[in-house]
Amino acid sequence: MKRDAHDFNHYKEAVIGAAVDIASTDDRVVFVDSDLSSCIGSTSFEKKYPERFFNAGIAEANMVGVAAGLSSVGLVPFIHSFGCFMSRRDYDQLFISLGYTHQRAICIGSDPGITAQYNGGTHMPFEDIALMRQIPNFVIIEPSDAQSLYDLTWQAYKSGQNAYIRTPRKGINFRYSLEDEITLGKGIELREGKDVAIIATGIVMVDEAMKASDILKEKGIDATVVDLHTIRPLDTELIEKVAARTGKVLVCENGRYAGGVGEMIAGHLSTVLPTKMAFLNVGERYGEVGNLSYLKEAFGFTADNIVNKVMGLLA
Repeated sequence: MKRDAHDFNHYKEAVIGAAVDIASTDDRVVFVDSDLSSCIGSTSFEKKYPERFFNAGIAEANMVGVAAGLSSVGLVPFIHSFGCFMSRRDYDQLFISLGYTHQRAICIGSDPGITAQYNGGTHMPFEDIALMRQIPNFVIIEPSDAQSLYDLTWQAYKSGQNAYIRTPRKGINFRYSLEDEITLGKGIELREGKDVAIIATGIVMVDEAMKASDILKEKGIDATVVDLHTIRPLDTELIEKVAARTGKVLVCENGRYAGGVGEMIAGHLSTVLPTKMAFLNVGERYGEVGNLSYLKEAFGFTADNIVNKVMGLLA
């Protein structure tokens, strides 16, 4: 099944809509939430499949244990909490109860990085990608629009592996259509340029990278822009191709460098194609309270700052 994401009004509707649609094709699919069903909209799953919905309460680590138990008897659980809880608070259970014991769940970590906005620094997971990368065989995705979020949730389910889906809850944008090919593990080259490659992940960074490429074009700089919606498995073929073409790569991510996407790409290219690189990330900072516009400026997650990073890289 492939559904037009223009049916949805928020990112949370796209990811939960996918879970509901998947459940309609597979009666093994269940949903476990940590008392945040009204926040993510999993109440729509509960209304359609009340016997397949479980609220673990404000006990996120226990939620993962419950999911592992459900998996052990042949069910396929989707689970949700804010990304800060899904990664940091649940980590031992994710690693042992799911990973080590070869159980399976599709984990939705909502409001990653600065998209937590008014929930502030305590709720801004900048290190969730780094943590999930340490668990063997965990698929990690961070889509850049509603259609890719919907499609990749389906593909995470079909992969048969544990998966971590990094997505905001509120707002929506549409980059891809129902006809576009969106494939797990294959990044999308949105623009092809010869001077520099901007590799971006997620809604915040891909949007700003596209704006930056327009500004760079006016300056006579031809930039490639890659939507790296899948962080694991990493699309090494595309990364090597754009690095070889441009010789310069800027990686933009709504998270930390240590263990994150930039470090992952740098580690790969250093072994096969040493490339001049720069990075845009949160650096050694904690989060803070604010709306998304303010936080983008505060952390430098803007088109203008991407342009500055590119100019420094080209210098």
